Amino acid sequence: MRYFIEIAYHGKNYHGWQNQPDAITVQEVLEKTLSTLLRKEIQVVGAGRTDAGVHAKQLFAHFDFDRIENLSEVIFRLNSFLPKDISVKNIIRVKEDAHARFDATAREYEYLITTAKNPFFEELAYHVYQKPDIQKMNEAAALLLDYNDFQCFSRSNTDVKTYYCKLEKADWVEDKNSLIFTIKADRFLRNMVRAIVGTLLEVGYGKLFLEGVHAIIESKDRSNAGASAPAHGLYLTKVEYPSAIFVKD
Repeated sequence: MRYFIEIAYHGKNYHGWQNQPDAITVQEVLEKTLSTLLRKEIQVVGAGRTDAGVHAKQLFAHFDFDRIENLSEVIFRLNSFLPKDISVKNIIRVKEDAHARFDATAREYEYLITTAKNPFFEELAYHVYQKPDIQKMNEAAALLLDYNDFQCFSRSNTDVKTYYCKLEKADWVEDKNSLIFTIKADRFLRNMVRAIVGTLLEVGYGKLFLEGVHAIIESKDRSNAGASAPAHGLYLTKVEYPSAIFVKD
């Protein structure tokens, strides 16, 4: 049987989601814990991969196992075994051909910036010392929705076959001393959100104008875009799926 497991994690101590030969990752820790608890080697396939230091409020992965009779007990025991910076929120039975990555219809990220020193956001938000112009950044963010080729924001030497992404949302909101950027699309390229945030911050600080944003996107050249914003301010917040893949017991 196939199951989706919903997790959340603080990314500080991990070299991203995906297994690496020489570094600890969230996928590795989750697979080892599941294998120990279920007494069978378990491999999980995630909805996507987050970079080192990036957090997730919601990420799904799928794995195969014989029927799990008591899901709530397994969730409780998993959370007892897992480190404090990884939590299991749910385990859901899905159809046998359901795929955590390929069946996802949308993904949403948030990037958190603080404009005042706040010890409670240490390693959880990017602290900037000068407040950028959020109106200008929203004007620039709106331009993104007019495009679908985002090669200029993709990590160089990546192995993707296409740089096309269908954006549904890209905007900033201000909440006291915080700025929150939300972006939603059917898929994202590696480093894409952090590169977008770094570029929009250049607009907010008056180093880049709207015409320049157009030129960067149309150039398809990563070297023309802004520097990537730090990983610790980025959160994967939501992954969406069609309801038809879930099994109703």
